[in-house]
Amino acid sequence: MTRISASTAPAASAAMHAPAAVFSWRRVGAMILRHLYVLRRSWPRILELAYWPTVQLILWGFITTFFLQHSSWVARAAGVLVSAVLLWDVLFRSNLGVALSFIEEMWSRNLGHLFASPLRAYELVASIAIMGLLRTTISVAPAALLAWPLFDVWVFGLGSPLAAFFANLLVMGWCIGLVSSAVVLRFGVAAENFAWLGIFLLAPVSCVYYPVATLPGWLQTVAWSLPSAYVFEGMRAVLYDGVFRADLMWRAVSLNVVYLSLSAGFFLWICRVARLKGLLLRQGE
Repeated sequence: MTRISASTAPAASAAMHAPAAVFSWRRVGAMILRHLYVLRRSWPRILELAYWPTVQLILWGFITTFFLQHSSWVARAAGVLVSAVLLWDVLFRSNLGVALSFIEEMWSRNLGHLFASPLRAYELVASIAIMGLLRTTISVAPAALLAWPLFDVWVFGLGSPLAAFFANLLVMGWCIGLVSSAVVLRFGVAAENFAWLGIFLLAPVSCVYYPVATLPGWLQTVAWSLPSAYVFEGMRAVLYDGVFRADLMWRAVSLNVVYLSLSAGFFLWICRVARLKGLLLRQGE
């Protein structure tokens, strides 16, 4: 054993009790390195860094292009834009209503308890879908009522077509929410931002604020594969031309039936994978 001499003991004692440096670049560098390691191993975080600026640029670029090409529409655009914002919020809140209802179970580490109970996976799907409906109604109703005194836009003036628009966007939101929940269940809470990323990725091709014809030809094919594009085209037909396009609504319904079946099946399959891989109790990043 090494013995500390009497001459070195005071120096060693002083070193042990010396106060830490007021500012250390080594400690700063260590914390930066720590976060870089987390970022390097987390693809959702890397995706998020470039995601929002890119989507905003694309979305408002198409809006600007549409208004430049159809300046005569600008005078009538206020009511259409407010109605579009409200209907878009139905899609957004429906997605979040489903995804957050599921992710909250992961945050509270309750999934293991739920799947140890008699609850079936398809019953979980039904419950979070109904919660999506309730959350959407609570979120959108006050905004729809405030649009009348603030902007002189009465969205309920759309009449019975509004119910068709609402139902189609609600179901599409369920589909996206179920896929987002499945991704979070498979990859952990590090992927929870996918609940927001997925819905806004579809915003430019959903043509919320401009017709599908504004998009480049190859993107129009993508847009017509989404129920939301048919809904917003139908909304503009009602507000601009006073015509309810039943053909657009039936195409939206058909796509929603297909997508709801696929998304529910995907979620149930991931639940089975999570059971086999023991992911229900391992819900970190």
